[in-house]
Amino acid sequence: MQISEVQIKLTKPKDGLVGFASLVIDNSLYLSSIGIFTKLDRTGYRITYPTRKVGELDMQIFHPINKEFGKEIEVAIIEKVNAIFNENT
Repeated sequence: MQISEVQIKLTKPKDGLVGFASLVIDNSLYLSSIGIFTKLDRTGYRITYPTRKVGELDMQIFHPINKEFGKEIEVAIIEKVNAIFNENT
């Protein structure tokens, strides 16, 4: 699996949210609206996948189906976020 075109859009921090990510997988699938939050212990970042409300349920629009794939996406996004914040300091 190849992850490319990782884009980060920073937002004004609110309730831990610092921005949103988008990326392309295998030059075939575009994913966007991946939330980037500071971890509760402030030791880094975590990501969340988009959801939509259906009745009283929050339904995920997309998400990885195995840990390895999820970790690759997380690493690609967090590396990009760290690079952005390090160049701004």
